[in-house]
Amino acid sequence: MTDHLIGLLLGAEEDWPRAFEAILKKVGPITVAGTTHTVSTERLTIEPFRLTDPVRTELVIDRLAHWYYHPREWLKKAALVNGTYLLNSPFTFQSMEKHSAYCAMVRLGLKVPPTTLVPYKNPVDNVRWAYTSERYNQAFDLDAIADELGYPLYMKPFDGGGWRGVSRVDDRGDLHRAYDESGEMLMHLQATIDFEHFARALSIGPETMVMDFKPDLPMHQRYAVTHDFLSEQAGFEAAAISRIVNAFFLWEFNSCEMLVSGDEVHPIDYANACPDVAVTSLHYYFPWAITALVRWSVYCVVTGRKQRVDLGTGRYFDIADDDGLTYDEKLRAYLAIADEHLETERYREFCETHLAHLPEAVLAWVTSDEFDRILRETVAATYPPHEHEQFLAHFRGLVGLWASDQASALTAG
Repeated sequence: MTDHLIGLLLGAEEDWPRAFEAILKKVGPITVAGTTHTVSTERLTIEPFRLTDPVRTELVIDRLAHWYYHPREWLKKAALVNGTYLLNSPFTFQSMEKHSAYCAMVRLGLKVPPTTLVPYKNPVDNVRWAYTSERYNQAFDLDAIADELGYPLYMKPFDGGGWRGVSRVDDRGDLHRAYDESGEMLMHLQATIDFEHFARALSIGPETMVMDFKPDLPMHQRYAVTHDFLSEQAGFEAAAISRIVNAFFLWEFNSCEMLVSGDEVHPIDYANACPDVAVTSLHYYFPWAITALVRWSVYCVVTGRKQRVDLGTGRYFDIADDDGLTYDEKLRAYLAIADEHLETERYREFCETHLAHLPEAVLAWVTSDEFDRILRETVAATYPPHEHEQFLAHFRGLVGLWASDQASALTAG
């Protein structure tokens, strides 16, 4: 018997961790090549650590390191010294913020909208700033840059997250107002395109769900339950780009936002260290997301998947530089590398062989009193009392729709 322990490094979240813990218990013992494996989970605490301390958890799902530096440094130590598997890699999320991610995908030839980085609006808090800026900073025409990109455009931090500091800019007045408010944030100006759909893809290991996202609506209404809202080609590209981005940066739990017009897919945001998996956001898609997270975590620890810290970008760049390939051919070649890294075929076979019972078990749990209690407590913690009944009915309806669809899918085989 081999026992595996998964660590959860958490902040203020309760809904998805409780769901993860409950679904993981339904996995049960797994026998692979004559060895029986069990998998359990533990919520990790934050405390001083010696660099040579052992680490009991084989895999850690991290929801803190993008803003809390002490656990981030512990994760680095766990990966480098102890070989702990991490979702996600703090190495690339720290060094490959939005700006670097844009640059890498531009290098691969993906259809990132034209993007310009502009200097800080306010002086940096450094004694060397005045001399450096006076001698070396070139004056620039912000209006001319915006005119060249075209209105409307978006101003957003080069390392942003959670829509922090993002402004839609419709004219010069908006432009200067947003730039004045940016302060010491380093900002991108990014052109937009006429689009039909705003798609958000959540990728967990080799699994991807492309969702119809409505960014202008309140959070509980942003993920529309709209099936087949993209053309076949656009749907393929959206899912492929999300997996390619993840494999390129060694991220395995990440979301990617894209503007879609016809068959054209333009990625605009894809460095999300802590993707949204709250039941009050994902609702209909919440059971899939947590089940996928359980499946991938179990697969990694049972098969002994090793943590990588080196990117190996050269293989991607060789494809990017091949002028004999079309865009579609390059995308499929990138995807082949991504699927190799994510062990997609092996993962699917593992799930079919060892986790085939999980969809039915998750359906039973999502329709149970235990899940409804989590939903009630999450709504109570998220919304004011006078809105509890409204939102409880809203989320029960959407999760109930998922349960109905899942039951039909299981019946159809």
